[in-house]
Amino acid sequence: MLRKMRWLLLFLIFPANFVTAQIPSPALLVLEKNDKSMAIVDPGTLKVVARVPAGEDPHEIVASDDGRFAYISNYGAFQAPQHTISIADLSTQKTAPAVDLGALRAPHGLEFVNGKVYFTAEGSKVIGRYDPATHAVDWTLGIGQNRTHMLVVSRDESRIFTANVNSDTISILDRDKSGDASGWIETPISVGKGPEGFDVSPDEKELWAANSHDGTVSVVELTNRKVVQTIEVHTKRANRVKFTPDGKLVLISDLDTGDLVVVEAASRKEVKRMTLGRGVAGILIVPDGSTAYIAVSTDSQVAVVDLKTLSVTGRIATGKGPDGMAWALRK
Repeated sequence: MLRKMRWLLLFLIFPANFVTAQIPSPALLVLEKNDKSMAIVDPGTLKVVARVPAGEDPHEIVASDDGRFAYISNYGAFQAPQHTISIADLSTQKTAPAVDLGALRAPHGLEFVNGKVYFTAEGSKVIGRYDPATHAVDWTLGIGQNRTHMLVVSRDESRIFTANVNSDTISILDRDKSGDASGWIETPISVGKGPEGFDVSPDEKELWAANSHDGTVSVVELTNRKVVQTIEVHTKRANRVKFTPDGKLVLISDLDTGDLVVVEAASRKEVKRMTLGRGVAGILIVPDGSTAYIAVSTDSQVAVVDLKTLSVTGRIATGKGPDGMAWALRK
């Protein structure tokens, strides 16, 4: 009887450990906004292998450099602004205690740089930084622009870029060495109407901002800090912009048309427009530049795009409202 009980106990315990062991590396992490969950996807099989609760209104996600944790912004926008960053432990597929941001409302854009999580707090017109080592927000900076939505942080943390949707600006923030009390100097640059998604080229010479309200992309030359070209990309509501790692192509998603627009960076010319479905949103490009994952939110799927052939090679069935994605590589 005792032996049977031992075997039963092992049987009950083993599946949980087995599921944990099957989490792939690398893994594609997909936020399912309407289900308030994070899906862990095996890129090899294009199947969801596990899910973790993601908190209220999850929008953006980043993974730690060691692939152990994912950090998720709980947004809430204008109707019910949230004030937390959820944490998912990828090794156990469980949530850790969320980061309470207190008075910092509507966190959205995220970047993980040098062990810390940078975030926008759209409802408070600030950006901030969370340190997982101390479990505390260790830095904030007032932006003073309207609806600071997304951000990009340089690898040495000396420069930060933000998109300010309702101010029609991109802010460039430089670490100041001349004695400003904040330690930073902000340069706002006027672009088109409603800049939301944006990206900085791999050589850090240009910034491309997709203007969600006028169907254009503003190309900002970062040495002289001015718009050098406005490209008509004929989008209805551009959502995200991503450079390929080699800097040759720029991908732009369009929420309203369901298109993915591919532009050659050097010539500024459109090379392909692919209709992927309804509600095309988040873009993730794998580090080797071979593949892009494009969230097709309304259709509850992620399209897999081969960046050499610019063709769809697969679809990932997800929960409702996929959008933000991250690439987790265990080390």
